Amino acid sequence: MVGIVHSSYYRKPSFGKKGNKPSKFTYHNNNGFVTQDIVVESVKKILSHPFIDCGYRLMTCYLNRDGYTINHKKLYRILKQANLLKLKNRINRSGSGRKFVKFRKVKTVKPFDCLEMDIKIVWIPSAGKNAYLLSIIDVHTRRILIDLFAFSIKQAQVIALLSELFLNYQYPNNVVIRSDNGSQFIAKNVREYLELIGVSQEFTHIATPEENAHIEAYHGILKKEVFQRFEYRTFGEIEKILKQYVLFYNNERLHGLLGKITPIEKWNQDKHLILMKKLTA
Repeated sequence: MVGIVHSSYYRKPSFGKKGNKPSKFTYHNNNGFVTQDIVVESVKKILSHPFIDCGYRLMTCYLNRDGYTINHKKLYRILKQANLLKLKNRINRSGSGRKFVKFRKVKTVKPFDCLEMDIKIVWIPSAGKNAYLLSIIDVHTRRILIDLFAFSIKQAQVIALLSELFLNYQYPNNVVIRSDNGSQFIAKNVREYLELIGVSQEFTHIATPEENAHIEAYHGILKKEVFQRFEYRTFGEIEKILKQYVLFYNNERLHGLLGKITPIEKWNQDKHLILMKKLTA
């Protein structure tokens, strides 16, 4: 009369979730079956990339490319249990203690209030490979304080250049030096050295060269006034041109934002404001 199937008369409820219990292991092509914690660590490693911030579906594709056999439903469950579904709960990308730029526009009142450093890639035709130019500029005077041109620039060379810079110039407390997040600049040894000599280090945010605008502008000027105008083939040829240009830039090239005077003239006007000489390590 009521349309109930006869077999349902004897059905006993299970009072639990239907289906198989979720597996506790995930297969990886190289490592075999791994635990859920290993999958979570792999996800965090992918999320640590500065440009990756995806959801669980796209993350499944990343894991599959990395050798995991996993579908989006299982990954959703794993991420939910690890509390990684919400953006605010994902891996902290603050940079392991790195101090990032707070104010995009730099305000200075004297030399050595703020320095900026950056590396420019320079193609060397005769060698068939790139060389690198590391330049450090004083934001207040726009003076190129020191530079390094080499086929390879490692953290040890950065420390040596900074040490030479601070030995050559008098500078006060609260010196700030800005850079992007290049491996040479975020290296632990470089950060510890600057902390040791009392220099505050700031890092620009990802894909924001405007936060390091003064040194970026200088390298842009180099491209227009040197690399697009002079022909060279060897490392020595362009190195000689760059040395000559730095002398010209500091001593002869008029700078509009300085009131149409040269960086060295601005330096001489305000260098008396540098009152204290520090020892470098």
